[in-house]
Amino acid sequence: MSSRESQPQTPPDDYRVNFFRPRPGYMRQKVFYIWVLLTSWAVFTFGFQLMLSWTSRTPEGEGFITDLSLFGFPFHFWYSGHFLIVWFIVLCFLFNTFIDRLTHIYRPRK
Repeated sequence: MSSRESQPQTPPDDYRVNFFRPRPGYMRQKVFYIWVLLTSWAVFTFGFQLMLSWTSRTPEGEGFITDLSLFGFPFHFWYSGHFLIVWFIVLCFLFNTFIDRLTHIYRPRK
């Protein structure tokens, strides 16, 4: 048996990734961007629905926000059916822009 086979092979520490405790630099900034964008997505998606339920005046759900209209549609319908789709596309664009800028800063091309 050779001496190389008797030594256990351990992977380098560079392969360890923890989303909740990222390494400083590139990974920490990337995780920060992910958290910010996920939080904004959750607030816009679920926060509005909670606000609709909290501000309704009657058991049928009629209230201040449901009385508003935008482009001929009830505001809550337009928000859920159109705005959230556009918001998701904007978040995807922002994420790609942030990551491209981050990659350019930490890993410049030669």
